[in-house]
Amino acid sequence: MSKADYSLTGGRVALYFVASPLQYLAARRIAENFEAGARQVLVWYKPGVTPIVREADWDASSYMPWPRWEPMPGPFGRLRRQRANIRLVAGLVGRCESLHIHSAVFDTEAINYFLRALPRACGARRMRARILPDGIISIRRYPLSLAKRLAQHVRKLRRLVAPELDYWCFSGDRIGSDAPFCDRIYVISGLPHEYPLDKAVVLPPLVTPMAGQAVTSAGKTALVVGQPLAGAGLMTPADRDAVANRIHAWLAAQGIRQVFYKGHPKDPEQELRHPDHEVLTLDEALEMHLARTSYAAVVGVRSSALVFARQVSPASTRVVAFGWDRVRFKSAEEKRQMEEAFRATGVEFHDAA
Repeated sequence: MSKADYSLTGGRVALYFVASPLQYLAARRIAENFEAGARQVLVWYKPGVTPIVREADWDASSYMPWPRWEPMPGPFGRLRRQRANIRLVAGLVGRCESLHIHSAVFDTEAINYFLRALPRACGARRMRARILPDGIISIRRYPLSLAKRLAQHVRKLRRLVAPELDYWCFSGDRIGSDAPFCDRIYVISGLPHEYPLDKAVVLPPLVTPMAGQAVTSAGKTALVVGQPLAGAGLMTPADRDAVANRIHAWLAAQGIRQVFYKGHPKDPEQELRHPDHEVLTLDEALEMHLARTSYAAVVGVRSSALVFARQVSPASTRVVAFGWDRVRFKSAEEKRQMEEAFRATGVEFHDAA
């Protein structure tokens, strides 16, 4: 967008903070369908997103170091990183009249401080916060505990030494869906949710086969979708091994001999990978790959990718979630809601036994 074109929009900027390929795809859909005409600015803060970013699709874009994990060297490294991040993003956004800030969560300090600091830095007279979907996590609400609400007020004390770090305290759901600064919550078509209906906006499908492009057939092959299990406390190592063996045996029983494994950024151990699996490396979101590639089976445990695989894959593809009888859910209600979401899209379930 040229400067002349941008001036005709009334100085509106849509800013997206993303941490996963799914959030990236959601940001693209929002930019195309709900923020057309605005200056589009992308900021990602997980290195794993870097390979899928198409900078030509954005007016400005940059990786942003997370203060907790990448503090600046020396004393008060996290605080100085946060201030540097505000300067970085303000430079990307530029001067504007209206600012729409998109993020999957607004409780975390690394994002929350932008709610007040960025409009001041950019001269924006209007600011709205809008929530990005975060896969299967987004089907539930996560109320802030009293301890977390008190922690918000502690974070506000940083303004005593850095006036621009003025944390915006709020109550209710930790992602910010109940907060006064939030006016819109984007949700994924086909997934249930508990958000206020007057704020919820259903996104168009995140991925569809490209017009004029045939879907590639992977033949009698399968894709195992990895995720952290024992490493995330969702299973014991013994249960994880039982599930991995069950998956391997099931694929063999289907006559599938070529199996690809798609790892997860938070699963460096590749917990579900069998020695026979070939690691799949992508320079695009997994959801895009699934929309373009027809597997005989896509399997995993409780990854959101299974839901999207079922939505975009042909009916002949078996999409199976294994081992929920071994998963440690936070509560029976969490398990019920997640199972409802998976079954609603047609995902099959197989126990580890």
